[in-house]
Amino acid sequence: MKIYVVYDSEGNHTKALAESIAQGAAAVPGAEVLIDHVNEADVYKLQEMDAIIWGCPGHFGTISSSLKAWIDKLGYLWAEGALINKVGAVFCTTATVHGGLEATMLNLITPMLHQGMIIVGLPGTVPENALYGSYYGVGISCPPGVDDNISKNDLQLGQALGKRVAQVTRSFTNEL
Repeated sequence: MKIYVVYDSEGNHTKALAESIAQGAAAVPGAEVLIDHVNEADVYKLQEMDAIIWGCPGHFGTISSSLKAWIDKLGYLWAEGALINKVGAVFCTTATVHGGLEATMLNLITPMLHQGMIIVGLPGTVPENALYGSYYGVGISCPPGVDDNISKNDLQLGQALGKRVAQVTRSFTNEL
């Protein structure tokens, strides 16, 4: 099964989160994980994928302009129904705890719903998420200008989301 992680990152925070998600997905047997910064990401690869995970820094409670411009290229896939029933998940980073994590994740999920994708979140029963409470995906807070402040728990949340997406995707693709 193929999983594509696409991210926008202006520093290292969102990139590190994307890498932890890819690492978690790759740990599931049968998963082939591709990861690209949005500037290198290829919309034409999406049709071949079984799951797509995208994320970005939150900008005032919404999607970064670079990722939004990339998502806006998916109109032809929508017209063809090419992403219907593909598994999707989202992630984001913000500068402050109340910097719009949930709003950004909901904005990231919306295009997936328009494409007919099946959204996978992170339930509270996942130990790393039990107290965090971000059920829409993974959202973490990272103050700007500090590249090494992503906590071990934040990276574990990313790995947990990647693993969950791969497991759910495997159940849909019957690759046991």
